[in-house]
Amino acid sequence: MGQVANPSLSGLPAEPYRLDADGKAFLWPTFGGIVYNVSVGDSAFGWAGDCIHPSVSIVHPDANKNRGLNVFACVGNTALVTSGAAKGARGVVTGKSGRFSDQVIIHFDVETRRKIAVDDQILVKSEGVGMTVAECPDVAFKSLAPSLFDKLPKKLEDGVLKVGVCATVPPHFVGAGAGLTSEGGSLHMQSTDRKELAKHGLDKLRLGDVVAIADTDSRYNHGYLRGAMSIGIVGQTDGPRAGYGPGMTVVMTAPAGQLGSYEAPGNNIADILELKS
Repeated sequence: MGQVANPSLSGLPAEPYRLDADGKAFLWPTFGGIVYNVSVGDSAFGWAGDCIHPSVSIVHPDANKNRGLNVFACVGNTALVTSGAAKGARGVVTGKSGRFSDQVIIHFDVETRRKIAVDDQILVKSEGVGMTVAECPDVAFKSLAPSLFDKLPKKLEDGVLKVGVCATVPPHFVGAGAGLTSEGGSLHMQSTDRKELAKHGLDKLRLGDVVAIADTDSRYNHGYLRGAMSIGIVGQTDGPRAGYGPGMTVVMTAPAGQLGSYEAPGNNIADILELKS
């Protein structure tokens, strides 16, 4: 369980600014809180914000308990509001953020969001950590609800699990989050070079899109490994800082060709899970 997080700013109280990729100071809304106008299915680019979390973000004030929340919550899990004006409303976990916020991102429809307040309690019915699939024993599953795995477009060919994706992220685009644990948090794609981004069809990504991340091994920590592959779900928007493009929650990974992908334009969890806007 966690509570709706208040947006926070790092740094000295007199200096709330951050620096963009060109060294210019900016002050934009950032992660956390209740976001009324950004939802899963919307563009991951173009917002005047820094790594915005769509809908609602939750956190536990105790760091150890929050670590448990961030690790055990899985994309596709059901969430239940247990206090406040929206008590009884149900949502769905759609992503995680890591390192400086360690928040869990939950989708609620806009009508419910208008009733939710900061510090309202939300319970996540966690299921998915430790999941294995007998047909592909070398694929590690991370932060993925079994119910969502069942619904994802996929096929098993010659022992290789292939997942339908909107695009493939080249390894040199991997940014913030590399080297950190893959059990929670997010892995960001670097997006300041928009021309290079467009060459790979990544500039049109939406929140909730399923993507492949090439040559990336996320079995324990995120790191480069030639021939490895990870599958991620876009959970956060981009931002102006270097290394902090759209954040992806990694849900599958394998080290040596046991995991693959195929083109499935429009493969987005908003449609797969029938999320109401």
